[in-house]
Formats: sequence, C-alpha cells, structure tokens
Amino acid sequence: MTSYAQDQTVSLPLKEVLNQIEIQHSVKFNYIDEEIVVHKIIPPLSKTTLEVKIDYIQTKTKLQFKFVTETLITISNNHKLDKPLCGYLLDIETNQPIYNATVRISGTNTFVLTDEKGFFQLPVISANPIEIKHISYENKTVLAEDVYVETCPNIVLSPFIQKLNEVIGEKYLTSGIRKKKSGIFEIKPKEFGILPGLVEPDVMQTMQQIPGIISTDETVANINVRGGTHDQNLFLWNGIRLFQTGHFFGLISSLNPNLAHTISISKNGSSAFYTESVSSVVDISSRSKVIEKTSTTLGANMINGEFYTHLKTTENASIEIAARRSFTDLISTPTYKNYYNRIFQNTEVIDLTNNQDINYNNTEDFYFYDASIQYQQKVGEKNEFFVDIIGISNHLSFTESTLSNGESISKNSELAQQTFGGNLTWKTAWNSKNFSEISLSGSYYFLDAYNQSVNNNQILVQENTILDTGIKLKNSHQLSETFTLLDGYQFNEIGIRSYDDINTPLYNRSVKEVLRSHALIAEIQYESKNNKLFSKFGLRGNYFEKWEMILIEPRFQLNYALTDFLSVELLGEIKNQTTSQIIDLQQDFLGVEKRRWILANNESIPIQKSTQASCGFIFKQNNWLLNLEGFYKEVNGITSSGQGFQNQLEFVKIIGEYEIYGAEFLIQKQIYNFTAWINYTWNTNDYKFEGYIPPQFANNFEVTNSLSFGTTYDWKNFKIAIGSKWFTGRPSTIPLSDTPIYNTPDNPEIDYSLPNSTNLDDYFQLNFSTAYTFLVSEKSKLQLGFSVQNILNNKNIINQFYRINQNNNGIEEVNTYSLERTPNAFLKFSF
Repeated sequence: MTSYAQDQTVSLPLKEVLNQIEIQHSVKFNYIDEEIVVHKIIPPLSKTTLEVKIDYIQTKTKLQFKFVTETLITISNNHKLDKPLCGYLLDIETNQPIYNATVRISGTNTFVLTDEKGFFQLPVISANPIEIKHISYENKTVLAEDVYVETCPNIVLSPFIQKLNEVIGEKYLTSGIRKKKSGIFEIKPKEFGILPGLVEPDVMQTMQQIPGIISTDETVANINVRGGTHDQNLFLWNGIRLFQTGHFFGLISSLNPNLAHTISISKNGSSAFYTESVSSVVDISSRSKVIEKTSTTLGANMINGEFYTHLKTTENASIEIAARRSFTDLISTPTYKNYYNRIFQNTEVIDLTNNQDINYNNTEDFYFYDASIQYQQKVGEKNEFFVDIIGISNHLSFTESTLSNGESISKNSELAQQTFGGNLTWKTAWNSKNFSEISLSGSYYFLDAYNQSVNNNQILVQENTILDTGIKLKNSHQLSETFTLLDGYQFNEIGIRSYDDINTPLYNRSVKEVLRSHALIAEIQYESKNNKLFSKFGLRGNYFEKWEMILIEPRFQLNYALTDFLSVELLGEIKNQTTSQIIDLQQDFLGVEKRRWILANNESIPIQKSTQASCGFIFKQNNWLLNLEGFYKEVNGITSSGQGFQNQLEFVKIIGEYEIYGAEFLIQKQIYNFTAWINYTWNTNDYKFEGYIPPQFANNFEVTNSLSFGTTYDWKNFKIAIGSKWFTGRPSTIPLSDTPIYNTPDNPEIDYSLPNSTNLDDYFQLNFSTAYTFLVSEKSKLQLGFSVQNILNNKNIINQFYRINQNNNGIEEVNTYSLERTPNAFLKFSF
C-alpha cells in the first residue's frame, strides 16, 4: 500500500495543485477545465517524485494521466462523467420527490430549483460544496464529488419533525403505523399494510388496534380511550374540529380513507397546543409536504363509491378533491343488510311476565356522503398557503310499524346529521431556525330529527346545532442544536343550541349557550446529541371570558434510552373540556343518534377536568417489539346524563367523577414478511358519585380484560391478515324481579339491583382481510381487496337494558347484538 504525505492539510482546487507541480518539475499538464474544476485535494508532499504525485492525484480524483512526452502530460476524465452536476431530491420517509427545493453552489449566487420529479441540474461545475434548502426539510450540504458521478444520484432529505419525533417502533402492528418517542402513534395511510377485518385504512377503525383504545359497541361513534366516553376525544381534520366522526351512525368513519397523509393519536402527554379533550387527541392531516404530481383514484366497495384526484395546477400549486357516497338507497348488498341489522335491527323484546315475543318492524331509506376540497400554494421559498373545506352528511328516513289489537300502525320519521368545516392556514419560514403558522378555522354541526311515535300521535322535533370558530398562532424557535422553543396563542368561540318541540303534551324549548376562550401556550423541547433523551414540557393557560376564570394545563413527555434496545417513557397531562354530550331520553333523535352536544355552565354542567400519568418500557431488538405501560387517569366534573345510563340512574341528574388505572401490553415479532402480535389490556374503572347510594360502582365502559391477536403477511403486491379480539362484557344492571313494583297505582317501575353489579357475556370476534395490487402500467394500478368481519358469526350481546311495556305493564328485556358475519370487498383503480 502506497503512503502519501502532505505538506499541508488544507484542500486546494486541483488546478492550483497542478500549477505548483508544473513549476516544481518543469512539466506541462493538458486538460479541459470543466473536467477538473470539481476537484479539491490536499497537495502532495513537495519532496516526492513526479510519479508519486501523479499516482496520488489519480487515487483521489479517478482522473487518468498519460505521458505524451517527458514534459507533456494529458489529463482525461471518465467520459460517463461528462455531464452537469445533477441529482434527485427524495423524502427519506416516503421516497417521494421533493419539489421547489433550492440547490445552491456554496459561496456563489448560482442556484436552481428542483422540478416535480425532485430533479436539479446546476448550470456550472464547481468544487464548492452544494447547499440544499427546503421549507419543510432540514438543510443539507453535500460535496461536489458526491454529485459528480456517472448517473445523477438520489439525495434524501429529512423532514423537520424527523429529528424531534424519532421512531420507537418503525412497524407497529402493520406497515404505516409507528410509535414516536413523544408517545404519539402515527398512521400513514399511503404506507398502510393491512389489518384484520379492514380492506382500507379507516381512521377510526384503525385506531382501535392500539392498546387502551376500544369500542364496546363496535362503532366509531363510541370510541373509548382508557375508560373515557367518545365525546372526551378531540378529533381534528386539518385544524377543523369534527363533532361527527361516523357514517352509518358509527359503523364507518366519516373521513375518506384516500385523504389522510398522517394521523397522529395521543392517549396521554399531548401537546399544549391541544385542548378540549380529557381523553385522547386524534389529529388528521391530509396536507402534503411537497406539490405532488397529478393523480386520480376511483374506487368502490359494497357500501359506497369514492373518487379522489390530486391536480397539480402549477409548479407551486395543487388542488385535491375527494368525494364518497353510499349507494345504500339504490342497491342492497349483503354488507349493507348486515350493517342495517346492526344499527336498525328489529328489536326482539321479551315480556318477562308472559314470556311473549313482541316484534317491531322497521323500514328505512338511508344514504351518506362526504366531500372535501383542498388547495395548496407555495409562495416563494419560505411561505405556504392552505385552504381546506369539508362536508359530511347522513340522512335517514325511518318507518316503524307494529301490530296493536290486530291493527297495523305505521309512522314515518327522519333524521339528518351534517358537518361543514373550513380552514385557512399560512406558514412562514423566517429562516432555517424560526417558523410561524397562523390559521383561521370554523366548524358547523347540525343534528335534526322528526320523530312520530308508533304508540301514539306524538310528534317530536329535535335539533342540536354547533358553530365553532377559532384563530391559532404557532411559532417555533430552534434555540440550539438540542433545544427548541414553541409558543403560541389561540382564540376560540363556540355556540351550541338545543331545540325540542312536542305536540302532545304541548312543549317547546330552545337553549343556546356561547363561550369564548383565550389561551397562551409555551413548550420547551430537548433532545440530547446522542439521541438518548427526548423530553418536552408544555404549559397552557386558558382564560374563559364568561366566568373570568383561568385554568392552567401542564403537559410533559419524556423518553430515555437505557440501552440500545430498552427505553423508558413517562407521560403526563392535566386537561379540561367545556363541551360534552348528554342523553336526555333514550328515544331522542329516533334513538339512533340519541346524544346531543352541550356547553358547560360551571354549575349543573361543570367543566370536566382530567389528570393522567403513565410510565412505560419499550424493548426493541432483533425484530421483537415489547411495550409495557401502566397508567392512571382521573376525570371529574362528569354528569350522569353524559354516561348513557339505562338503569335506575337514567333520569337522575348527579355530578361525579371516574377513576381508572391499569396496564397495557403489546408483544410483536416480525419474521421476514410476517408480523404477529398479541395485545392485552387490564384496568379497573369506577364511578364516584358523592351523595348517591352506593357512591362507588363500576363504570359503564369498564372492560376489565381485553385481548387481541393478529398476524399479517405482506409480500410484494399481496397482503393477508387474520386476527381476533376478545374482551370481558360491559357492566350491566338487572331487575331484582320479573314483575314491576308500584310506588303509585298508575306508575309501574323496575326494581333494580345495585348499579352495574353484573356483566354481559364476554365478547369474541375473528376477522380476516386480503388484498392484491395489479400493476396495469408504469403509472396506473388496480387494487382488489376482500374482508370478513366475525368469521365465526358469534352472536355477542353488546348492550342490554330493561323497560316497562306500556300496553301490559310487563318488564321487557332489550338486547342489542353485534355485527353478524359480514363480507366486504373493494375495487380501486389509481392512475
């Protein structure tokens, strides 16, 4: 091996080094300037021979030297390198091209912008380093030699959030689901693999695969996170708050699965920029980091058809349009029939006194749709503008009939549920370390019911309306390599109206409440240089004009790597919530969507306040992932009307709290293309209502034990998944006797046992999914998928309550059953 020595350690342009050698050895080099200008080297030792110097330069530059005469030497380059300095910029996470990035030759004014393919080509060749900058990515500098290769190389850039939220589990249950150091679960539908029972990455269904998140009645309109009610979760779409999360009144997510780019789910330790959620935060973003090329997707399953297109209108702007509509009012598929039986199932009522079946028959005309429009505009190198609009709608026409004294009685009713939202956002990168974002948002929700009773001539008209508007300002300042400061301000105004009108007896009620709030937010974030420690501490100060009240909400996240494969995680938060849902009567809004939104009045309806802490350990080595987490949560200020009681507390108005503690465990193993996991959760969840006897009893949403198992196989264009879930039955309250009691002669009542003193039978379901992608051409593909929910067709009771039959004064047991075996299939063509 030849050893080369140098007089100095500073690199010089190769041309200068050659000039020195020409003087030292009285020789002449013949070359083309463009072929050597890219090279910088440390000059060889002046005392060495000419041959040693040439050998040294050849080794460093790959240039070819040829002696024409003893004093004339030609220098030539590899002809494959006779091209400009060029390359392709790609996102390190998605491998998508990065458009409109600035590529500059350091120390000069020479720069170019990347095109829609992420390609750049510099007009001159220089030995200076190449600087790369983009508003959404970390700056990067590459050497000219790294680009001066035979083919234009791929250069990857990391998004700014990549460093701040480094991944703990790159593949969590399936591809496209990750867990970050901040404790946030991140779902990227475009990278989504497959999960049992799902043919598409339905947002609300997918989040139920995460430990601690469950829906005891199988709907996405009743998701319980660590024992909380559905309304205690905050759902956002591009900064717009969603008060309606389901189609088909809960069986399907209200968001088009083609839309979302990133879904972030936080069960605890959420950012101080979030509020109005004493349970979890689900933040859905369908915004792209770059202006993507034009693409379109057409698809259909056995419930609905869907359309999605992304139009690149200019080099710096794009429009994204998505729409979906059910064809349930036109075609009745097996999937629709089973969904119908689950939500609008004919209620089998058992007269416990006479053991007699009474049947109520329902017919309905139902459809849903959702649509969204997004506009993205890049303004120069440092600014970005977004416009987001969304609309969601469910409509039900409902005819209920029964046989009374040999005569058929029918009544027609209608229910409409709608959401409209909009958002304007402006992002600015002041420089590489300081960023700002300001947004204006509005959300409108409307629930309207016209209900004719089948038992009498009573007509009930009900409405629940919400208008939520806000302004948000967020700044980010990188103080050093390890510290980042985030601060901001938020203003919110929300108005909620409830309206009820009854013809018999004549009654009319209209209640409207408005609440304005201001918030100041600050967060300090630290990540050590060796990436072992990540921490974020946040503080949110809320001021409510109506009560002249200040509430402080601290948050924290901490993750420390004990070893290369074991880390510990600590999360905690204090949060409050002024909006909630209650049930006045179980038959409200046709008994289908019986919950209505209300505002806290700080008296009979207090502000809900939560305190939560958790500690977990994450082990990751040799494709094993183990996650064990213990948690404690207390929520006070809840009302009995908001908990969905259907026993002796149904008409009792009391205020209390619930306390839950437990543990969540996940073990996962990946072997080549196979991924298998077991997910187990244990908890104890109790109500506390002071002054009520008994003051403490099981929560309506307590699921003491839940266990799920799944395995997926992903090979090239083929995906398959099978899995099951089991959990102990919900608490229930049974009558002490089959006959009612009479405290007054004309008022029969049910004599109940202690509240929630028994449980429903355990729940079990086995699910299956498979999908295959056909590459039709270079730019188009056809996807086919098939799934079966509840393969074994288990008849699980998911709800049970008792009532008095008004015709014979007997006690009726009413059971709601789970979804029966349900197939579904989808077809999707993308081009």
